[in-house]
Amino acid sequence: MKIGISGAGVAGPTLAHFLLRCGHEPTLIEKAPTFRTGGYVIDFWGTGYDVAERMGLIGPIRERGYQVEEVRLVRDDGSRGGGFGADVFRRMTHDRFTSIARGDLAEVIYRSVEGSAETLFGDTVSAIEEDGTRVGVTLESGGSREFDLLVGADGLHSRVRELGWGPQQDYERQLGFYVAAWQSTGYPQRDENIYVSHAEPGISLSRFSMRDNRTLFMLVFSTSHLPGEEPQDDAARRAVLHDVFGGAGWEAQAILAELDKAGEVYFDRVSQTEVPEWSRGRKVLLGDAAACASLLAGEGTGLAMTEAYVLAGELHRSGGQVEPALAVYEQRLRPFLEEKQKAARGFASSFAPETAFGVWLRRVATRMMVIPPVADLLIGNSLKDDITLPDYGMV
Repeated sequence: MKIGISGAGVAGPTLAHFLLRCGHEPTLIEKAPTFRTGGYVIDFWGTGYDVAERMGLIGPIRERGYQVEEVRLVRDDGSRGGGFGADVFRRMTHDRFTSIARGDLAEVIYRSVEGSAETLFGDTVSAIEEDGTRVGVTLESGGSREFDLLVGADGLHSRVRELGWGPQQDYERQLGFYVAAWQSTGYPQRDENIYVSHAEPGISLSRFSMRDNRTLFMLVFSTSHLPGEEPQDDAARRAVLHDVFGGAGWEAQAILAELDKAGEVYFDRVSQTEVPEWSRGRKVLLGDAAACASLLAGEGTGLAMTEAYVLAGELHRSGGQVEPALAVYEQRLRPFLEEKQKAARGFASSFAPETAFGVWLRRVATRMMVIPPVADLLIGNSLKDDITLPDYGMV
């Protein structure tokens, strides 16, 4: 089949990888003019790790990744106030765990299909027409394509979902936070393989030292701190970050100085996607477009890879019966993804507790995680993937 995939992040190229194994012809459509690299650092484990193994990509993923040693919570003066060793993650995942820049993971996956899957960079879907057997796609560039199946793997703000299902606000559950992230070069404070975070009521600032003298910064704040309307352009977003974090302690002033020098800055609401039906006819949603757990869930990329594997596998198993395959894909994964979303909603507030007591309690709780039963209680469930991946024979 000819299968159009809107989005060349993680979910889209993973799907293309398995579709190629099954003899299909995937076409990736990516609005960015070139392949995106970099991005914030994610933790990688669970079913996503299993899928990467089946792709034969765990070696390069671990090579590009970081073996984090500690999550350190610091006070205003930089002294350690809480945190825990990352060995708790490795123990619970049987050492099937690494941390990696999202763009680096995406690049490893994309290189596995580069040259085999057609990719249209600098373009996006602007209109969709379906006749029951084919999907006609008009591109923003003015071109058009026909596919046997169209996949929306284009993220939280999915264009395919907007065109085929309706506006984003109909399917978005906001979790009450905003997040900003960027990378800088030459930041003088470095703590190798340690994720350092400082929280005050309703806000948190974090940094992680990366290779090549780079530092990742991530700022989180609750919507109660938003001064006025949501900012709509880059300059307004940077101004909001200065407003929200300008009076914070620790390294806030130095971090805001890095913000002023930064190139691309990621800024968005922390939200989940809840869509009543993941497919309509020969259109289907994948990854964050279908069931975003939120950036703060920590496992979104792995879940997207799991969805891609199951979607490709069900298409393979169905022998070309598209709509029945899409129905089974959703039946297999929806309960699992809904549980992940529920867990993420409960966990989100720990990133930026709203009160001074909440900040103090987070420090105390993390210090107790050196006791294995306490660690199991606090984060054990978030690291468990209660699903078994079928073997679809996609070799």
